[in-house]
Amino acid sequence: MKKISFMDCSFRDGFQSCVGARVKTEDFLPALAAAKEAGIDNFEIGGGARFQSLYFYCQEDAFDMMDKCREVVGPDVNLQTLSRGANVVGLISQSTDMIELHAKLFKKHGVSTIRNFDALNDVRNLAVSGRAIAKYGCKHQVTVTMMSLPPGLNEAYAHTPQFYIDSLKKILDDGVPFDSVAFKDASGTATAQTVYETIKQARALLGNDVTIQFHTHDTAGSAVACNMAAIEAGANIIDLAMAPMSGGTCEADILVMWHRLRGTDFDMGIDPEKIIKAEKVFEDCMSKYFIPPESMEVSPKIIFSPMPGGALTANTQMMRDNNCLDKYDDAIAAMREVVAKGGFGTSVTPVSQFYFQQAFANAMQGPWKKITEGYGKMVLGYFGKTPAAPDPEIVKLASEQLGLEPTTEDVHAINDRNPKLGVAAMTKRLEEAGLPVTEENIFIVGTCDEKGLQFLLGNKPMGIRYKEADKPKKAAAKGGAYTATVDGKAIAVKVDASGDTYTATVNGKAYKVSVAEGTAVPVAAAVGGSAEHEIKTPLPGTVVKQVVSVGDTVAEGDVILIMEAMKMEQEIKADKAGVIASLPADAGAVLAADDVVATITVEGAVAAAPAAADAPAAAAAGGHEIKTPLPGTVVKVVASAGDTVAEGDVILVMEAMKMEQEIKADKAGTIASIDVEAGDVLAADDVVATME
Repeated sequence: MKKISFMDCSFRDGFQSCVGARVKTEDFLPALAAAKEAGIDNFEIGGGARFQSLYFYCQEDAFDMMDKCREVVGPDVNLQTLSRGANVVGLISQSTDMIELHAKLFKKHGVSTIRNFDALNDVRNLAVSGRAIAKYGCKHQVTVTMMSLPPGLNEAYAHTPQFYIDSLKKILDDGVPFDSVAFKDASGTATAQTVYETIKQARALLGNDVTIQFHTHDTAGSAVACNMAAIEAGANIIDLAMAPMSGGTCEADILVMWHRLRGTDFDMGIDPEKIIKAEKVFEDCMSKYFIPPESMEVSPKIIFSPMPGGALTANTQMMRDNNCLDKYDDAIAAMREVVAKGGFGTSVTPVSQFYFQQAFANAMQGPWKKITEGYGKMVLGYFGKTPAAPDPEIVKLASEQLGLEPTTEDVHAINDRNPKLGVAAMTKRLEEAGLPVTEENIFIVGTCDEKGLQFLLGNKPMGIRYKEADKPKKAAAKGGAYTATVDGKAIAVKVDASGDTYTATVNGKAYKVSVAEGTAVPVAAAVGGSAEHEIKTPLPGTVVKQVVSVGDTVAEGDVILIMEAMKMEQEIKADKAGVIASLPADAGAVLAADDVVATITVEGAVAAAPAAADAPAAAAAGGHEIKTPLPGTVVKVVASAGDTVAEGDVILVMEAMKMEQEIKADKAGTIASIDVEAGDVLAADDVVATME
């Protein structure tokens, strides 16, 4: 009887695959303790999206989470994390000193083993990170990434057993130190036959002393079959998970795989009754969380459009946040062409996100109208060599739209000379923000960018999705941000309460307001006013940063704000010159397509005359509006009311689908109002500012 070991991925990939990686540490620690008591001694607990998601959505520090996990399991249990080669745990590739810092800090915070992969299987991207992992004392699990190509594509080499073995040989030839080898199929699309042939050849190449681990998901319904193929071919360890974070977009369930091995020559060495008890604890821990139905489904679409389980629900959760889930099927359908024309990089983060971002853009804005930054840089060679040559027409489009030439240069050399990356650049950002300069803080800002900085400054939005009955209750507030509609015109109003007195800010102008019983004094009609122009979002997303403020003068083409859609940043620009009259969407605001993000006063606004001395003036009647092109969340407001801006100046930064996007003024003028604040959730075409 041969012992087959397994790693429990419930507390990293399970969370990422089922609930978009958004789980509070205190909620799952009892389940981790129960799993350890059940005899499990190998856990994946961090890295991947479970690093940035704690800062983005959970109001927690990932390093604190790792420390608490180590406290629960004790010193001897293997705690493993996931690293994306040159990206480590960031959404963009990093400089060499940040890659070194990753290995140092993860060892410091209790990690035993780091699984290290590159979506392009470019050994250059594994070598620097792999040597850093070994240098600082973690075990290095070097990884070959896998998937299956949709049928009917003219590609005979990429993602075949020969391609995977050639990738492994390049790792061996490079000499990068490693302790074990993993074959990782994040989309769950590799066929059982390909898995068997690949691992059989890898075992022959590596000999019997090297540990081989296999990873797959059940998104396409083949996890158990592929795990069995890997075991029969010579794998020592497979990746599994506990219910309710198992099956569907997750790994196969521990008990399901145990059941498959009954009556064979293989044994997992578990007590199933103890696992049942641990799963019951886990189910209780997760009972208040909203688990999206798509995470529990087997989807045949994934065979043709390979979306990793760990990215699928992260994307659908973001689409729920951004009110555009209805576009999911269109985006998934568009992935097939995007993969084929992009050079066949493995659909695993970050490449899976590049694919989905481009597919989302194709679905929302028309095929290939916009080349997204990540996808464009990938086909141009800025992240390494793709398994096959990308489509020449797409390469040409990417070069034209991004203003970059194709390259074969090592990504580390590119990043090391980038003054915006690295320890020194992050140290400067912390100092400018008045924050403590620690290695942890440097790494948080380096990998999480503006949202990491905002977290450290205390701006910590809550993005966890609970079941309706379990949502934390909010205390009633007297103040707040509102949209008042007057004669069909939306006006942004913000109210700050102090006792019985309120300060109401209407389109950037503050008024003292007190409320008493009795009827209101009639207000005279507006004397007049010039036209207001609305800036709207072209697609759904989240506001990352406001660049201008109410009252700023902007020129046509000035950036109003930055929003994120599908992990891509997009600048929202003013399409007319004028003065920002309102900015309805703060950083963090989630927007739908066509939401207004700004209004611009084009010819100047004339306030309504007050009917009595103590009555506040009415809001400006005209102005040029700056609007969001897509839904998202406002991250940062850059401009203020009264600022004079040029066309193209940044008004704010917003985030949509994990992409920061600058919203720019599309005309020169003065900001009349900023109608949004950091954290506001916007729909497409929401007004974020108005200009005079």
